[in-house]
Amino acid sequence: MNGSLFVTGTDTGVGKTLVASALVHHYAARSLRVTGMKPVASGAALVDGQWCNDDVQALQAAANTAMPAQWVNPYLLRRATAPHIAACEEGVRIDIDHLADCHAQLRQRCDMVVVEGAGGFMVPLDEHSSSDDLVVRLALPVVLVVGVRLGCINHALLTQQVIRMRGLHLLGWVANEIDAHEPCRDAMVDSLRARLQAPLLARLPWRPGMSAAQAAGYLNGALLPGQI
Repeated sequence: MNGSLFVTGTDTGVGKTLVASALVHHYAARSLRVTGMKPVASGAALVDGQWCNDDVQALQAAANTAMPAQWVNPYLLRRATAPHIAACEEGVRIDIDHLADCHAQLRQRCDMVVVEGAGGFMVPLDEHSSSDDLVVRLALPVVLVVGVRLGCINHALLTQQVIRMRGLHLLGWVANEIDAHEPCRDAMVDSLRARLQAPLLARLPWRPGMSAAQAAGYLNGALLPGQI
């Protein structure tokens, strides 16, 4: 088995990193050489003289294969905002060709690469390209993380529509309960089950501080390995 998938979300802050890290843990537990990849990360803190990003660190912590940082996270931007805005502030040009080359390096050395996007599916990377252009370039199946809260049904269906319009495969979706006070979460998940044309890979309950290993326990393992 050798492959990759792309993890996107209905919005920022819906749990993409938790799900991506859980997927890394899932494949590592099946004796596959697996790494995460965060092509563009916005928001960094200086730790012991080095700029670090929490999402990148979480992906690396779940991996069982150490890969060079410049391949795992080719672009680390300091401000926690949309990538094209942060890149413009720093005078950085995000090059999709370079991202594709870094992904190819990881693919050559791993059985599985879990690529986590930034924000939602169509977040701009520069004045011409968006995150969905990168997914098309890499030709990856997509896992959609739905933050279960008011508005998520519309966001999920719009994302599915764009994925299909771009000729990509929606591998599955994850319902992540991010609002402990949402009274209609069961009805929302049922509505999405009826409308999203892909299997529900996991439903993550509201649990602050859930680890990647705990989240991996909710994944439907029967649906994942054979479909990549």
